[in-house]
Amino acid sequence: MTAAQTPVPTGFPSGFLWGAATAAYQIEGAAAEDGRGRSIWDTFSRRPGRIADGSTGDVACDHYHRLAEDVRLMAELGLTGYRFSVSWPRIQPDGSGTANPAGIAFYDRLIDELLVYGISPMLTLFHWDLPQALQDAGGWLNRDTAARFAEYADILGRHFADRVEYWMPVNEPNVVTFFGHVVGMHAPGSTLGWDALPVAHHLLLGHGRAVQALRAHGARRVGAANNHSPAWAASDSAADTEAAAGFDDLWNRLFAEPMLLGSYPQRYADRLAGYAEDLPTIRQPLDFYGLNYYNPIRIAAGGSEPVPDSPSNWLGFQRLPITGYPLTDFDWPVIPA
Repeated sequence: MTAAQTPVPTGFPSGFLWGAATAAYQIEGAAAEDGRGRSIWDTFSRRPGRIADGSTGDVACDHYHRLAEDVRLMAELGLTGYRFSVSWPRIQPDGSGTANPAGIAFYDRLIDELLVYGISPMLTLFHWDLPQALQDAGGWLNRDTAARFAEYADILGRHFADRVEYWMPVNEPNVVTFFGHVVGMHAPGSTLGWDALPVAHHLLLGHGRAVQALRAHGARRVGAANNHSPAWAASDSAADTEAAAGFDDLWNRLFAEPMLLGSYPQRYADRLAGYAEDLPTIRQPLDFYGLNYYNPIRIAAGGSEPVPDSPSNWLGFQRLPITGYPLTDFDWPVIPA
């Protein structure tokens, strides 16, 4: 180690990892450098009104040029794990074909620098920056995108499986589905309603095929990174209780159960019956299950008062505020329990 690390707190189990996490588009910058292609977030962030202050990821934190400095800062913080995502269009500018050597070289440097400081690399393959060329061909609505994702995973496994210990193919597929394709808050900005369900399935299929590709290259610890939110009924009424149960199945179980059980929740099985043959591929043995938790979601049956300035109606489920707790700057309630 070439720089002093902050001592980690005592009282935690041996091997406990103290980490931080980032996403490529949020930090890397260098959006048009060294052969990187365009992603759906490059396109989305340029649409008027999509980003409040008009910011883009063109420069962001400039991590692409500050890699060594950033890793030194991680060491000074005492981190022993760092979860980062690889920019798919930096590796495959058009989402297919041979790897971009400059993109591979950047992540080679990052991984090697982390290891110098004893920081375990934790690699996410897809943190939402789909190559725009694949979106133009249908994006995650197109089953072929799952095949392209497996090819991308093969490239990353071939180059990095010897040094990366933890792998997560898809970050929060439910957020990609809902925010990106149901209500349109995130890229690509689609508002498909129930017609977005194929997106969910193809993300899960991509996960399963990526796990297979990574294991073929000897990846040691392959898991998942799913977002889960407890669904709280807005009242004790039968309608709200049923709505909360339905939303729980849709937000949480629709993505966990195929990975872990090889089935979709019974409540939505009919809508996804045509995909049954893919479930064995989705249900791959996992070495860990990553759970991203932010806050519960309060759900009422359709017709409740909408929440101002937010997508309150998700497929007929009404999202209502949770009061009585501190709020983050996102107005998310802080409820660690």
